[in-house]
Amino acid sequence: MASSSAVPSSVSAAAVAAVAVAAAVLLLAAVGAEAETRKYQFDVRMASVTRLCGTKSIVTVNGQYPGPTLFAREGDHVEVAVVNRSPYNVSLHWHGVRQLLSGWADGPAYITQCPIQPGGRYVYRYRIAGQRGTLWWHAHVSWLRATLYGPIVILPPAGVPYPFPTPDEEVPLMLGEWWRNDTEAVIARALRTGGGPDVSDAYTINGLPGPLYNCSAPRDTFRLRVRLGRTYMLRLINAALNDELFFSVANHTLTVVDVDALYVKPFTVDTLVIAPGQTSNVLLAAKPAFPGARYYMEARPYTNTQGTFDNTTVAGILEYEDPSSAAAAASSSNLPIFAPTLPQINDTNFVASYTAKLRSLASAAYPAAVPQSIDRRFFFTVGLGTHPCAVNGTCQGPNGSRFAASINNVSFVLPATALLQAHFAGRSNGVYATDFPAFPLVPFNYTGPPPNNTNVMNGTKVVVLPFGATVELVLQDTSILGAESHPLHLHGFNFYVVGQGFGNFDPVSDPAKFNLVDPVERNTVGVPAGGWVAIRFRADNPGVWFMHCHLEVHMSWGLKMAWLVQDGSLPNQKLPPPPSDLPQC
Repeated sequence: MASSSAVPSSVSAAAVAAVAVAAAVLLLAAVGAEAETRKYQFDVRMASVTRLCGTKSIVTVNGQYPGPTLFAREGDHVEVAVVNRSPYNVSLHWHGVRQLLSGWADGPAYITQCPIQPGGRYVYRYRIAGQRGTLWWHAHVSWLRATLYGPIVILPPAGVPYPFPTPDEEVPLMLGEWWRNDTEAVIARALRTGGGPDVSDAYTINGLPGPLYNCSAPRDTFRLRVRLGRTYMLRLINAALNDELFFSVANHTLTVVDVDALYVKPFTVDTLVIAPGQTSNVLLAAKPAFPGARYYMEARPYTNTQGTFDNTTVAGILEYEDPSSAAAAASSSNLPIFAPTLPQINDTNFVASYTAKLRSLASAAYPAAVPQSIDRRFFFTVGLGTHPCAVNGTCQGPNGSRFAASINNVSFVLPATALLQAHFAGRSNGVYATDFPAFPLVPFNYTGPPPNNTNVMNGTKVVVLPFGATVELVLQDTSILGAESHPLHLHGFNFYVVGQGFGNFDPVSDPAKFNLVDPVERNTVGVPAGGWVAIRFRADNPGVWFMHCHLEVHMSWGLKMAWLVQDGSLPNQKLPPPPSDLPQC
């Protein structure tokens, strides 16, 4: 059990919200005997939202924050008709959806599409293939995903059970961040001055900051009412812009059964860690007898950053229905409340131990198809660096410079035309180059003392892969401006995490320790602070696919690149033409 300490019950008093029932009703709407086409209408528009004694206008879908849940079964087709009624350019990404032969629907602005301009519309069409679990959707332009996001719940095909005990209820839990100020103004100022952006004012659970923040209203706490003896599947999603998060429920354990919509060998923990972009399904068993207490569900950051960060804690409340009291809802606020004991904020050993527990199910029904032989090997350094300040300018980065971030010393610059459109039209000239370095051009001691020159180069470069190539990629953190963890997300593919470690990757000794039997399969992986991670995947999806840090500030500074996978020889290995309503730049 998670260790806990008693907390005065006066920190919160609110009416109970019946969220699990609402989630169950939504899940029933997805039931169907055959693969179907699930259609959704997303109106992107502004809405006024009040949190922490302040009201501001935010970008939403259908006026909801967080946005609506998208439900589908494995094998279903999905159509989302998006109308942009906001003042911003918008694109939506379906984070983790493979998008097999549907790259036009992937969503990152200026990579697979030009953004939907104010007043414009676009229908995203794709199929859910070989995936079941929890994913999520979010804006993929500027910092709009601070509020423009929601869950994707993918059920198994009708009649196919979970490979673990079926939960009684399922509840999406989205961890996010809240700024009192306009986040578009926050990142615009940071990019203008070259300094770091203002950190968030709070973390949130399903859009609510909880009772531990000053000026948090009673209605601003997420509450989960549970019944004795039942099992709940919490569909956890880290939608925070810039922070990896620890998560724990006081006096309860969590059994991890799925990450990034892929089953894993179940294991039980008191606390888990989840990086921005990652998802995890966990089972929580309610107590068999009424405990006479309430329990905080808490999240707070894991970080090794040298800079400032939001060092606060968000809490929701898990409370039990009292079968002996007709007035249980009214009396529950008088019960004692317990808080979990979370790891230290920089507990890298805990994070390494947790991630080492993740293993693919690797069963006959859900095999681990790890590439055993490799066609192309890559070694990418990832980390922070600098750009020089303009002549006679004043910048707020290190030593008067501007913050930058890069992969193999290339800080990615978004083009004016979407890469996929340029590739399909055969007009790459002046849009992108195909000479992204496979290895650092100048090797150095990546995790040792920083080099004297911390400047990085700009470029819009891609790696070209033949269809079907097997790829091994080692991602190496650098200590140029301090070692940090970097969650990297690869669009269009899942990959196997075959190895990880601390210090500099050793190409002679480290591959011998790779797990090629049952490594965890993901779409987002954390590069350890001061360490490395090795992944393998098969380039079986033609198109242009973004890979980037899911810390939004690092991506804004250029920690991103793209893979261009060529068409195969067969008709079902070729990218189809773009849809007629694809937005134009």
